[in-house]
Amino acid sequence: MHVATRSVVTAVLAALVAVAGYLGDLPVAGLAAALALVFALGWPALLDLPYPPGSAAVVALGGIGGVFAVHSAIEQPFLRFLPVVFAGAILLAFVNEMLRRDGREGLVESVSGTVAGTLVAIAVSGWVATGRTPGGEGLVVTGALALAVASAVTVVRLSPWTRAIVTALAGAAAGTLGAYALPSVAPVAGAVLGLAVGVLMASLSTLFHRLPALGRRTPALAAVTLPVTVTGLVVYVAGRVLVG
Repeated sequence: MHVATRSVVTAVLAALVAVAGYLGDLPVAGLAAALALVFALGWPALLDLPYPPGSAAVVALGGIGGVFAVHSAIEQPFLRFLPVVFAGAILLAFVNEMLRRDGREGLVESVSGTVAGTLVAIAVSGWVATGRTPGGEGLVVTGALALAVASAVTVVRLSPWTRAIVTALAGAAAGTLGAYALPSVAPVAGAVLGLAVGVLMASLSTLFHRLPALGRRTPALAAVTLPVTVTGLVVYVAGRVLVG
C-alpha cells in the first residue's frame, strides 16, 4: 500500500472516530473494538512474527478485552481494569508459544512482538474512556479531527523535518478549530491536544515511511490503524491534564 493511500485511510478512520464520538459511547466502543481487531490482523505480518495466527489472536483479545473493560466500568477511573487485561494478555502470549509445534524459533521476538502489539491495541480503549468522562465527547471529536488533518498533511511532499513541523502545526490548528466549534473544550486545550496528536502522527509517519513490508496489504492494516489506536490513550491523558 502506497504511503499516500495509507495516510488517507488513517485520516478516514480518524474521521470515523470523530463521528462516533459525536454520536455517543456505544459507537465509540464498537469502532474501537473494530480497530483493535483490524490492527491485530496486520501486526504479526508487519513484524514478521513466526506464528501469526496465535499472535493475532492474543493481540485481538487484549485490544477488544480492554475496550470491553473500559466500556463496562461503572465509575471512574475507567481505566482501572486495563492492567488486569494486559496482564492476562501477557499470560496468553506465553500460552501461545507453548502451543507452537514449529520448534519455537524466534521465541523472544515472538513474545516481545505479541506483547508490544497487545499494548498498542489496548491503547485504543483510551477513546472509550475519554468519551465517558464529563465533557469527553468534545475531546474525542477534537483529538480525532486533529489526527485526521495531521494524517492527511503527511501526504504533502516536503523534506522530512519540514513535513514533521507542518504536520504538528496542522494538528494544532485542527485542534484549535475543533475546540472553537465545541464549547466543552477550551481553545488552548484544543491547541495543545492537537499539537500532541500532530507530533505523534509526524513521528509515526517517519517511522513507517521506509518499511518495505508496508508494500503488502496485510502489514499495511496495522500501519493505518496504529496511529488511531495509540492516539486514543494520548487523548485520554491529555484530556485529564488539560480539562480534568
